[in-house]
Amino acid sequence: MKRKPTSPGEILFEEFLVPLEMTQKDLAKHLNCDYKVINRIVNEKASVTPEMAIKLGAAFKTTPTFWLNAQIALDLWDLRKEQPKIRPLISRRSSRSARI
Repeated sequence: MKRKPTSPGEILFEEFLVPLEMTQKDLAKHLNCDYKVINRIVNEKASVTPEMAIKLGAAFKTTPTFWLNAQIALDLWDLRKEQPKIRPLISRRSSRSARI
């Protein structure tokens, strides 16, 4: 993947809050959580947890997996940028079982 995945916070804001004309405070109240939690997710300062994924899924009639997949895609993107390149130990053409 060449471009950074869309963050769950951007998805939450652009695809759900804006079209529904809902504020972050409105959502926090509806989910019975602190406004800061929603604000940190929207501003990419916090990750979507499994618990929050369940709440968002229920509130917006999506699945928790939708929210967690968006978070995982972003996390993997960020980690790949930090990790050094590692050569594979096994080439595609050879394997130990083929030598036996």
